[in-house]
Amino acid sequence: MTDILTVTMNPCVDVSTSTTRVEPEHKLRCEAPRREPGGGGINVARVVQRLGASCAALFPVGGASGAELLRLLAAERVTAMPVSIAGDTRESLHVRDRSAAEDYRFVMPGPALAADEWQACLQCLMDLDAAPPYLVLSGSLPPGVPSDFYARVVRLMRERGSRLVLDASGAALAAALEAGGVYLVKPSLRELRELSGQALENEAQWRAAARQLVEAGRAEVVVLSLGAQGALMVTRGDTVFAPALSVPVSTTVGAGDSFVGGMVHALATGVSLRDAFGRGVAAAAAALLGSGTGLCQAGDVDRLHREVILQVR
Repeated sequence: MTDILTVTMNPCVDVSTSTTRVEPEHKLRCEAPRREPGGGGINVARVVQRLGASCAALFPVGGASGAELLRLLAAERVTAMPVSIAGDTRESLHVRDRSAAEDYRFVMPGPALAADEWQACLQCLMDLDAAPPYLVLSGSLPPGVPSDFYARVVRLMRERGSRLVLDASGAALAAALEAGGVYLVKPSLRELRELSGQALENEAQWRAAARQLVEAGRAEVVVLSLGAQGALMVTRGDTVFAPALSVPVSTTVGAGDSFVGGMVHALATGVSLRDAFGRGVAAAAAALLGSGTGLCQAGDVDRLHREVILQVR
């Protein structure tokens, strides 16, 4: 069994293009589209593969778009663990406005899963011969999947010894943290505000809210992504801030998934938590250099990692 397994309940085929300017009513002449595998956990698996380690991806899949997703993953040598469903795998659209250097992301809801379909995904995890050391739960939940799905996975897999890495939002994020025992969670500032019910207007308040999650036993490690301000990591005995790296931005898509992929890949190789955090920061910055749906490249991660500054708070 691979050291890293990702779960993506709402995968997609990401279609990306660019146009001179996004404006209403007019026909927008676009560049030839790129079609790539997508969805939180699938992107994490792609990053891990790019960084030189094996990673398996578990996800529901169906229809012609699902078949395309499988072909795209095979081309990137990502091990797929597909669960067949009746509905068609969704597509999502990303359009880059070149004149304003802005990204527009049109995210479709995904097919509704029947109870036996999402339960089959849980069964796949239960049927594993050995639990993976790291299990990444990332992305949204499609219609039909209960909001406590990630919480069920947390309870199931922590008992088998997996370290659970969580990158979700809304009710799914809250329920999974309420289950307790998550190893690492990566909320955005908006998501941490929703979890805490506080405005969180400065770094001291960010640290306090993250530490509350740790002290309550909801997660061992909280990595707060702050966009252009950088990132903050809080554990029971450590608080580290990393300022954002200065890089030219070609796309903002894929930075969060690259962060998770870079950090989990580093952890699986046995480096320290601080160093893995630095690798995540570098991977997120490297994703900004890309095109299409982004994601980092190994050479850029290695180069930028030397520029990461970790400040102990």
